[in-house]
Amino acid sequence: MFISTLELFKIGIGPSSSHTMGPMLAAARFRERVLETLRASSPGASYRIRCTLRGSLAHTGKGHATDRAILLGLHGLTPQDAARMDVDAVERDLRQRDRLDGTGPHTVAFDAQHDIVFDRGPPLPPHPNGMIFELLDAAGEPRRVETMFSIGGGFIADAEEIETLEAPLKPSVGSDTHCPFGFATASEMLEMATQTGCSIAEMKRANETACRTATDLDQQLDTIWSAMRQCVRNGLNAVGPLPGPLGIQRRARALYTDLQKPTGQATVNDWLCAYAMAVNEENAAGHLVVTAPTNGAAGVIPALLHYLVAHESGTQEQVRTFLLTAAAIGGLIKHNSSISGAEVGCQGEVGSASAMAAAGLCAAQGGTPGEVEKAAEMALEHHLGMTCDPVGGLVQVPCIERNGFGAIKAHTAAALARREGGDHFMPLDACISAMQRTGMEMSHKYKETSLGGLAVSITEC
Repeated sequence: MFISTLELFKIGIGPSSSHTMGPMLAAARFRERVLETLRASSPGASYRIRCTLRGSLAHTGKGHATDRAILLGLHGLTPQDAARMDVDAVERDLRQRDRLDGTGPHTVAFDAQHDIVFDRGPPLPPHPNGMIFELLDAAGEPRRVETMFSIGGGFIADAEEIETLEAPLKPSVGSDTHCPFGFATASEMLEMATQTGCSIAEMKRANETACRTATDLDQQLDTIWSAMRQCVRNGLNAVGPLPGPLGIQRRARALYTDLQKPTGQATVNDWLCAYAMAVNEENAAGHLVVTAPTNGAAGVIPALLHYLVAHESGTQEQVRTFLLTAAAIGGLIKHNSSISGAEVGCQGEVGSASAMAAAGLCAAQGGTPGEVEKAAEMALEHHLGMTCDPVGGLVQVPCIERNGFGAIKAHTAAALARREGGDHFMPLDACISAMQRTGMEMSHKYKETSLGGLAVSITEC
């Protein structure tokens, strides 16, 4: 089993990897397939594109900017493209258009306001994040229909792919045949570490460099960290209300300013909350963010990395060790369970991020493979059962604060594991399995639909 570090950590925009980045990629893929169809069509024909959102995408797509994502993707933009742009300005421009560019002698109409349908009926069976794209001719008859799914963390799959996957992912780089350390469970990972004397980061690096050069890997890891660090800094410098009807005010800058006062009372928990909340406020604003492993949980890992570098003089090599180790744990969770809030609730998002962060920090600070596995298990265990119930369908309440607490749990788990050693009762594999079962038994009301929990607990007095 191999999921690349560069697949788990993807640079893009907020507010959601499954509801924004995934749909944008799906729309861009459909655009390419439409262009293939047009090349085989008679010149001068007129068409229209319609997109129907189902399941969680329909229920919370408005608050998660899914309609904007579809609009950008159908115009050929990817999340990586959008991260370098003034997305709000681009969106305003595209919403004034009624057709797609670059379609040659054909006219392909698309009006986001009318051609994106939020169907709140039953979700499509394979996955709760379903999209149906249609290319309709002038008579309204479908000329091409594609069903796609956003399966968490910015990963997508079409109807054929999702039916044949053995795990809830489609790796785009590498395979078991290329990997010297193809572990699919934590127990296999620990056994390989014992047999070879390699650290988890060293094994992950060996798997990565089977597909690319060591220099390329390090450059891309450094780019990921640079984007995470920029996201922290952007959030710490921003003020004002976040988008949407809740009127939530940014808090990270005020907290950060208060922590810098010469009172000497700031704790590690305070700093971690400031850094994590800074990232997730940027995510909520639809700005630059890195899936870690999702957007909704994007603040946990950058918070610990920023603290490691800014407060403990962490080195670039420690950062790389952190990211490689975190990705090894994230890959196990995605392969054996899910990182999608629409599938298993927020335990799969912030819980997974906290486990990854705990493992990464423990490794960066010199922890053994056994201590790393223990740290990941403890962090994940204490998120089991966590629901995904965003108020107003927005990635703001409780998501932003939740990242701060996920970072605190990760820091605590890493410290406890290194202090106690690697022996413990509950293995990580069992914890991942418990998360999967809990998620499958959880009501859809608590899996990113905003139909239960905190999302329906706000009343006017």
